[in-house]
Amino acid sequence: MNDSLDSIRHWLAGFAQAVRDRDYGAGRRMFDPAVVGFGTVAGRADGLDELVDHQWKHIWDNTEGFDFEYDQLHGEIADDIAWVAVPWSSCRAVAGREPVVRTGRSTIILRKTKGDWRACHTHFSRTPTETGSDDIQK
Repeated sequence: MNDSLDSIRHWLAGFAQAVRDRDYGAGRRMFDPAVVGFGTVAGRADGLDELVDHQWKHIWDNTEGFDFEYDQLHGEIADDIAWVAVPWSSCRAVAGREPVVRTGRSTIILRKTKGDWRACHTHFSRTPTETGSDDIQK
């Protein structure tokens, strides 16, 4: 792992904390307003408002313990652009139901703006074996 990725690890830790705290304001400050995101609920979200309304609000309120698997992080920084691919885990916690462990992977593209990293693209998906893709006939 590249030591220059420390700033990206810091960004990831801040985003994970925003998810755990359900702090939409903190999460929004970490994203470019024109972000394009793919998610586990929203097939595609164009812009931060759409990402928050169609993805985050459906996931964050039912999530406990979200975090990234930092030891599995891969990425690169080139000037003011960075990319990272990193697995994540959490529990789905819905009142009246047993929590369910969820795992997945994410790809995030960040752009440095005024000294801070802002996500301009995110793609979060569940681990294929959890979503039934192992049922595809070969």
